[in-house]
Amino acid sequence: MEGEIIMESNEFRNEHENIEETNNFSPDKKKKRGKGKIFIGVIVVILISFISGIVGGGITYYFLKKNNNITTQSSPDFKTTSPMTIQEVYKKVAPAVVIVSTKSVALTNGIFPEEVEGIGSGFIINENGEILTNYHVVKGAKEVHVTLSTGKEVPAEVVNYDEAQDIALLKLKEKIKVPAVAELGNSDNLQPGQTVVAIGTPLSKEFASTITQGIISAVGRTVDTKTGKQINLIQTDAAINPGNSGGPLVNAEGQVIGINTLKVSGGAEGLGFAIPINEVKSKLDVLSKPAIMLGIEIVPIDKKLSEEKGLPEGIYVAGVNNFSSAQKGGMKPGDVIISFDGKRVKTAEELNKIKETKNVGDKVPVVVERDGKKVDLTLTMEN
Repeated sequence: MEGEIIMESNEFRNEHENIEETNNFSPDKKKKRGKGKIFIGVIVVILISFISGIVGGGITYYFLKKNNNITTQSSPDFKTTSPMTIQEVYKKVAPAVVIVSTKSVALTNGIFPEEVEGIGSGFIINENGEILTNYHVVKGAKEVHVTLSTGKEVPAEVVNYDEAQDIALLKLKEKIKVPAVAELGNSDNLQPGQTVVAIGTPLSKEFASTITQGIISAVGRTVDTKTGKQINLIQTDAAINPGNSGGPLVNAEGQVIGINTLKVSGGAEGLGFAIPINEVKSKLDVLSKPAIMLGIEIVPIDKKLSEEKGLPEGIYVAGVNNFSSAQKGGMKPGDVIISFDGKRVKTAEELNKIKETKNVGDKVPVVVERDGKKVDLTLTMEN
């Protein structure tokens, strides 16, 4: 197309030169031809300008695109995929969200046993019927039931948990086709201001599959848990209420980027927190295996307590459950665990990391200090 215009322009120029050199035309004819010449010239100039704009714009776009300058202004790590509408996010994720109902026994006034019911949320992560939720939702539960988005209620079991991180993995006891599976996203690239939604069952079953919208208020918040451990959390202003615990925090692409876990109350508004999903994904292999239970109550002995009590640094055994792995292996209240599987241990975290590598049936050598003497024991891992 450019070649045709250039040729036409050259023809016009040659024609113009011939007119000037020839005196065989009358003034009227010259005048008419001059007007025609001007008209054609204007058209050609317009066409040349128009095509130059297209070509120039295309070249400019190419170089901007090549240099990644034709993007929104954001962090290099920020994901720029087209966001979904809130309705689309809900339709994608809500079918995978479940109600987690529990029954446990508590002592009324510390004397009379009473059955207590609890409620929380969770979400299905695979076709095998495995579900992620908060540990505090199922802690101490004697019975766990899951209500699917279809309304079907199915018994479930706690496969494993991490109390310090407040996460637990459940599994449906019945082999059924799950209604949906939630897609797990990437929580490492989250930025304040991103749109998120929380889906769950606040307060009671009557409010099942409630969705609330907000933004990421902050990332990397350090919060002290009841266990005394500090954990990294996502802060959001999406409404999170009792019963939302264990439900998903979802980004604009319909991916779970956190597990809703708690909110700050007492006059504060819009202070909700979620566990980053990447920290959970790194533990899925361990959580998918049955939990190893030693059956002991412990008190960590740090350097200060060691000096005060005249005991070695380690893990003080405050109690041993009947018929537990620890009792069968000869452990007694008052023992201090100083070695587990041949490794020196001083904290519950160190012991649990080793324990997580074991399977049911494994025999583990344990060294305790009892009445100032080291005693060798062997514990068979049980769940």
